[in-house]
Amino acid sequence: MPKKIPPQAPTKSGKQAKKPPGPGVKSPPLFSAPPRRGGQETRHRWTFLTNHSHVLILLNAEPDLVLREIAARVGITERAIQQILADLQEEGFIEREKIGRRNHYRVKTDHYLRHPIEAHCKVADLLSLIVDHPDAKKNAWL
Repeated sequence: MPKKIPPQAPTKSGKQAKKPPGPGVKSPPLFSAPPRRGGQETRHRWTFLTNHSHVLILLNAEPDLVLREIAARVGITERAIQQILADLQEEGFIEREKIGRRNHYRVKTDHYLRHPIEAHCKVADLLSLIVDHPDAKKNAWL
């Protein structure tokens, strides 16, 4: 007779707790800062840049990334990435071209940023700050 697997207890939110991935399954890395002295890493609840800017930076560096990989690197769901891509395309910050079964994205760097505080800067200025930094090549995320 097959062994029955008992249901997991609901969490405080009432949802079922997720099972940890099995052996050999690699889960995406968590957000972390560079290691502190002693090799200890820290996780953060917020960042200075938005998820929209994170997606722009990644697509500029690798225009052929798939949704799953973008989601893993940014640390949000694939559904959230779909919405961000729709936002960016609708506002003219990216162009999407279908090549076979994949999408190729082109970041339009001549657009100005949206918030009044940074509206004097273009997307190219933001990208150069991150991607053209001398240590950018050391960043495994880009």
